Amino acid sequence: MRIIDPHVHIWDLASGLYPHFETPSTGLVGDNTPIARSYLLPELLAEAADEPLIALSGIVHVEAFPTDRIAETRYLQGLADGAGGGFPQALVVNADLAADDAEQQLEAQCRFANTRGIRQVLNQHDVPLYSYGVPDNLANPVWRRNFSLLKRFGLSFDLQIYPHQIGDALVVIDANPDIVVILNHAGMPCDRSAAGFAAWSAGLRQLAARPNVFVKISGLGMLDHAWSVESLRPYVHTVLQAFGADRSMFASNFPVDKLFSTYGRLWQAFFQLTDDLSETERSALYADNAARIYRL
Repeated sequence: MRIIDPHVHIWDLASGLYPHFETPSTGLVGDNTPIARSYLLPELLAEAADEPLIALSGIVHVEAFPTDRIAETRYLQGLADGAGGGFPQALVVNADLAADDAEQQLEAQCRFANTRGIRQVLNQHDVPLYSYGVPDNLANPVWRRNFSLLKRFGLSFDLQIYPHQIGDALVVIDANPDIVVILNHAGMPCDRSAAGFAAWSAGLRQLAARPNVFVKISGLGMLDHAWSVESLRPYVHTVLQAFGADRSMFASNFPVDKLFSTYGRLWQAFFQLTDDLSETERSALYADNAARIYRL
């Protein structure tokens, strides 16, 4: 199966851009010691090459909370233009839409050929384990106003939120119907109770009612560390029922999900969960949608 992986991270600790990955810690993903180190493109490509069922033909790199957002993009574009041999083919870069110079940040990021979109993590939660320690930007009128700049720059937005934030996100989405929004990590269903599942499902359906919203089925291990195909099945199938095969994408979230499985085992699970779909639908989910949405 040809794969375009639309959610990966690469970090080189020697760059000084990722001090938050230099020291092992515990949190949402548990003990992150195995990835509290540099994770570079050759390692990712080698992990994909070890799985004979897939042919990795492209990746979309998503920002990894760099201390210098432009320096991160410069490094990744240089990689794509040089030793990376074209990888990564697209970049979802970082910008602070609440900042006074947000427009200038977007202009600077768009100078790089592979820039396709912006991610600014918006996750907020009362439970400390799930807190990302970020401001409530969805309620910030400055942030909302600058969000609309993405249309002028031709940029998409990777939306990373929890289910209880969907209502606030819809206000922004409905005000900007011409901006492509990609929901990260299937909406991060952190409440695993029956009520939590129902609320998450209802929120997905609301998002899917907006034709400019797409979804990445990824990061499921962050909330299900000992996952199995069967534990993933209701979440994957609920996403596909809401968004369909034409607006969904499977993604690895490596190296974060490397904490919970190998690259090959993750994709094998995805294949098992979609073995009843047509060849056209599977091709869309594993490569074609990512190529279209991120304009590879």
